[in-house]
Amino acid sequence: MFTGIVTDVGRVRAVRDTNRDRRFEIETAFDLATLEIGASVSHAGCCLTVVDKGEGWFAVEVSGETLSATTLADWSQGRRVNLERAARVGDELGGHIVSGHVDGVGEVVSVQAEGGSHRVRVRAPRPLHRFIAPKGSITVEGVSLTVNEVEDDIFDVNLIPHTWEVTTLGSLAAGSRVRVIAEISIPQAAGHARYASCLHGKAAFSGRVKILTNATICGPPRLSAPSQKPLAGTSGVSAY
Repeated sequence: MFTGIVTDVGRVRAVRDTNRDRRFEIETAFDLATLEIGASVSHAGCCLTVVDKGEGWFAVEVSGETLSATTLADWSQGRRVNLERAARVGDELGGHIVSGHVDGVGEVVSVQAEGGSHRVRVRAPRPLHRFIAPKGSITVEGVSLTVNEVEDDIFDVNLIPHTWEVTTLGSLAAGSRVRVIAEISIPQAAGHARYASCLHGKAAFSGRVKILTNATICGPPRLSAPSQKPLAGTSGVSAY
């Protein structure tokens, strides 16, 4: 589990394919004495497991599934990466609850300066766009942001100068591919594929959470109580 508050911008120092998966070594300012092997770290929003570490760097291994579902296949030596360590119980939740499981890859449509801030418009992949709500939260490249407006499959966010300067979002331009994670309560409530093909009835909005009314889902319900979900993702911390 993460909060979308970037705590370091790391750098890819090495990439190589192994007989297991693709291995990335990441340079970081994190205190590696407290970063255990097996710990979860958000890499631009994607939860990955630490498998090795050395002085000033740690390594992760990325499966073919993750490479195909995210933009990690595009990473090369020198790439800057937004990093966040897993949240601990009792930590300040400065952003919003982020699973670390990337929902899809969007494309930046435009970047426009507005005073000291920047308005970024992003085309979300379908059917993920159904789960993005105005004034809801969204994670772009691992950064917790508030959705301003939604028009069909395009949403826009406002980046204040601090966010623009201390994360990798300052390098966004039209055509940039970005990892997108929707607010966890919305896709969790229905499930992307099941919602698209099996949900019948009406949907209403209440605040930032879509509430399904008079709805039936094909097959037996599969929603689990939050208390039954582990607080673990790749090796430990990202419930989805």
